[in-house]
Amino acid sequence: MTSLGLEDKVVLVTGGNRGIGAAIVSLLQELGTQVAYTYRSSSEDQHGALAIQADVTDKAAMEAVAEKVEQKLGPIYGIVANAGITRDNFFPKLAIEDWDAVIDTNLKGVYNTLMPVIPKMYEREEGSVVCISSISGERGNLGQTNYAASKAAVIGLTKSLAREAARYGVRVNAVSPGFIETDMVKSVPDKVKERIVSEIPLRRFGKPEEVAWAIAFLLSPIASSYVTGEVLRVNGAHHT
Repeated sequence: MTSLGLEDKVVLVTGGNRGIGAAIVSLLQELGTQVAYTYRSSSEDQHGALAIQADVTDKAAMEAVAEKVEQKLGPIYGIVANAGITRDNFFPKLAIEDWDAVIDTNLKGVYNTLMPVIPKMYEREEGSVVCISSISGERGNLGQTNYAASKAAVIGLTKSLAREAARYGVRVNAVSPGFIETDMVKSVPDKVKERIVSEIPLRRFGKPEEVAWAIAFLLSPIASSYVTGEVLRVNGAHHT
């Protein structure tokens, strides 16, 4: 069986301590990857080769993360910009603080994560970046104008950076999950969950591991070597 070619590659995952992020870290470990991940406030079950407490909204902190990862593990081959938050409310009631918090984490946080590493990838002429968007960023969602705006912007960033980075042998793609079985979805009332599931052709929510496999595919220098600037949807045909 041909491997994905990720053995001993160094990959940095932001927000890797729970939910989809934890599934990404676990799968990449199984595939032989040297995984470093960031967590903002708590990481009860630390895994991966290197866990670093850092807030993606802090530019200096993310510069320090990149430096530490390369010192401890070696040159960073891959980045998974996964860290994200929600602060949901209908637009007329959306506080500016909640708008700023979501944009700062979900969009500026991607900038802060990529900026210390991308120039080094260019110099090495190798690298793969996967940004995590969302079905909300593609089709919108009630009460999520801030979240949807940030995730739509991540797609624009991905497509533009892919065009810039290609000449250096660096690929940039996005994964756009639908409704996935995480703590956020588990907190949704049962009646609402039933309605959502009825709209999904596969008639179920996705699993974090299914998103993680899509990310591993896009990171792979073998399986997706000619794929860049793409958005891979993992949503059970909820949005096509």
